Amino acid sequence: MRTAAPPLPRPAVKTTMPATPLKPILKSSSSLLGTRRTSGDAGLDDDDTSNPQSPRKRQKVEFDLNNIEIHEIREIGARSVADIKQEIKKALDRHDQGDDEDYDILKDTLSGKQISHDDDEEDEDEDVDPALPAKRRQELNIYLLSLASFSPRLGRACDGLVRSVLQCQWLGRDELFAKVYIQFLAALASAQGARLTQILSSIVERFVDSRPSDWAVPNYPAVSREAVRERLHVAVRYILQLFPAAKSVLEHLIHTKYPYHDDPKRMHMAYVENLLELRKYCLDLRAEIMDLIISRLIKIDVEMQMDFDDMDDRLAAMVAMALQSSRENGNQDDEDSDESDAESVDSDESEEDEYSRVKTVKENIEKMDFILDTLFGIYTPNFADPESDDALEAFEDMLSQFSNLILPTIKSRHTQFLIFHFGQQSDRLIDAFCGTCINIAFESQRPMVLQQAASSYLASFVARGAHVPGHIVVKIFEVLGFHLDQMRATYEVSCRGPDVRRYGPFYALMQALLYIFCFRWQDLISSVPDDVDKDDPSSYLDQELEWETEIQAIMRRNIYSTLNPLKVCSPVIVEQFALLAYRFNFMYVYPRIEANKRLRLSQFSGGAYSSGGALRDMAFDVNDDSWQQLGSFFPFDPYQLPVSKRWIEQDYLQWQHIPGLNPDEPDDDSDDEEPGDEDEVVDEDTATDNEAGEDK
Repeated sequence: MRTAAPPLPRPAVKTTMPATPLKPILKSSSSLLGTRRTSGDAGLDDDDTSNPQSPRKRQKVEFDLNNIEIHEIREIGARSVADIKQEIKKALDRHDQGDDEDYDILKDTLSGKQISHDDDEEDEDEDVDPALPAKRRQELNIYLLSLASFSPRLGRACDGLVRSVLQCQWLGRDELFAKVYIQFLAALASAQGARLTQILSSIVERFVDSRPSDWAVPNYPAVSREAVRERLHVAVRYILQLFPAAKSVLEHLIHTKYPYHDDPKRMHMAYVENLLELRKYCLDLRAEIMDLIISRLIKIDVEMQMDFDDMDDRLAAMVAMALQSSRENGNQDDEDSDESDAESVDSDESEEDEYSRVKTVKENIEKMDFILDTLFGIYTPNFADPESDDALEAFEDMLSQFSNLILPTIKSRHTQFLIFHFGQQSDRLIDAFCGTCINIAFESQRPMVLQQAASSYLASFVARGAHVPGHIVVKIFEVLGFHLDQMRATYEVSCRGPDVRRYGPFYALMQALLYIFCFRWQDLISSVPDDVDKDDPSSYLDQELEWETEIQAIMRRNIYSTLNPLKVCSPVIVEQFALLAYRFNFMYVYPRIEANKRLRLSQFSGGAYSSGGALRDMAFDVNDDSWQQLGSFFPFDPYQLPVSKRWIEQDYLQWQHIPGLNPDEPDDDSDDEEPGDEDEVVDEDTATDNEAGEDK
């Protein structure tokens, strides 16, 4: 088995601020405001159409900026451009002198709250000009265009004015205003480089907007969610093209502006969608964006798992019903969540607490389900040809996320299924994942907890991966067996008896082999008698089977060693292995299990644990060995998220019930069904716990 070293952290990309002049995304001012206007009037530069090979031309943003016709403003508008520029100049001059009356009016105007200083008189007039709304909208455009020419003056003394403009609800206005606004942002960033973070922050903050009410502006036509997203990314893309150094600023902002884990699902959905859109054109941040999404997804995954651990069956059933109701209602429940929360305030305190817990878990499930379903779709095109270098490169990024983010998080339940799905696309990718796990599991400088986790991931992947071929199962078993023998030879020198604290990696590896055997025993058989039907597992019972070379020897050497792994490994897995091994004539370990029942693990523990002092301090029962045994954590136990599970249904090897395996228990058709269906997403018992228990 070829092994691959774990991916190294990615280096940060450093860029510098360009000294090139600002290029407008609008048409030249002559085409916008008539022949009497100049570029200086609007504070914009003309496009250099005489040099088609200009480098700046090649950086042109792919956005429809044609047909911007506002030359009729002079006919419809109340005042000329010169008047508005003079008004802005006067307000700024007086502000410098300490007189803020005109400055405050200008702030209100540019925030969109007030368009003209004589609005009140016009509103009181019975014969209101029907073109007044159009005048106001177009006048605001000219205010913004004119203000761009004053960008060099918008320093720290004008923080209030800049904040008003940046807080302006520009996404819900007409397309022309959006383009003028983006041009102003670029002009401001060019003249006031220190405001680049503030400008980008005002844009990234809107990544969470998901409802029309988040961006709607009175008296303006409705703007679709798709149009809002396009405007946001035109702004980001244009600023990035003009100022490459903005990428490092943007990388910091997308981390700090990411929604909190308890924010509504709609905010998480909108933010992730915008990050994935950003990933399409900001190539330098592609890997960082995916790392960010995965890391935040893991936090939700862990919180959900912990919430389930604290829930009784009744609350778990309530979560299942809430999920079902949400799907039937087309997720309309989320739109009314604020109102529902307000109504629940007057309810009984205990009921309110239960409602809050159920709602939190339900939303976390839906967040995870949506994000994972989206990520499966995003990654899929990269694996159209699983043998290609593109597929391997994409998978190496996933391995980096696995090694640095997923593996150290023991409680993660669903996030790791990304690598489970795509890691089975070809033998090359299977080998890459298995090699990474093996390297981590056997690197002595790694923390013991990571070594044990890597063994669990490897065993669970091989056991549960429906597309992992039999020859790889055998190879992995042999490789793990070789390392297990090496560990045993090293540990037995000083071993007095089973001790999970001293020999944890050995027991984790032994448990991995037991787990693989329980699921993939057929692949470990080299030949069978003629009367065995390979499609009927029960036909293997009590047959004389030939096993792959060294498989039985590996297990026998280690099971009967001084380390005594059957005492330390999870009892559920040990019992299931013992039953299968007995009925397949692999080996008979029941005498060892019975002898272990009379053995106390505490007598082999070193230090204070050997005398029981530390146990008494920690309120442990010295006669209870469970705290010194391995848990039955295997990270690829059944995937239960209702929507995204469609991606892994064909990749997943379900537990296969064998009729007649346990003669002490009657056969039951229900045993053929693995616990958990779409409505049982809240079942957090491991599959091993449930499945093995069926046949004990």
